[in-house]
Amino acid sequence: MARGSSGIVAALTAAAVAAVCFLAYQASANAPESVATPSAEASGSASAKPSEKPAAPKEPLAVPADSDSGARVVYALKDRRVWIVDAGEKSLRTFAVMPSSVSPLPGVYTVTSRSGTIKGSDGVLIEHVVRFANVDDVSVGFSAAQDGSMESPDPTLKTGGVRMKRADGNALWAFATVGAKIVVVP
Repeated sequence: MARGSSGIVAALTAAAVAAVCFLAYQASANAPESVATPSAEASGSASAKPSEKPAAPKEPLAVPADSDSGARVVYALKDRRVWIVDAGEKSLRTFAVMPSSVSPLPGVYTVTSRSGTIKGSDGVLIEHVVRFANVDDVSVGFSAAQDGSMESPDPTLKTGGVRMKRADGNALWAFATVGAKIVVVP
């Protein structure tokens, strides 16, 4: 019985090794030229001229470069992300948001009004509403659903609520008083 088991284990091991070799071949055959072909620059020999210092990689959650300056809230439409930035250009907090069905154009806005607790245009109870734009008679602002949800908005309704988690809504509420700068970037 032991002899039969070792034969099965040996066959399975051989099949696994063959599968790994096949996948390795496929990966190398489909690799881009920049990775598949070694270049003269990639050699192990030292260069006679000093190499340039490589650029620091961009921090993936860094405040967008073209987002104005000073104390502000930055809302990146494509990234679905908000940053709270202090006057010294330090990001105090960043978080993901769920965009509304109506979005403002990129630009600089100011907080025009705030509401502690209301019913959103989608019927959901929301808190810490910070309004900053109007698009086609739809008020656009940040808010948090009291039940903590961040559902995608109904595309058939014109809603302007950019939803966030309650803790993020609390932080934004404390920072973005009436007149505070909101910068919307693509």
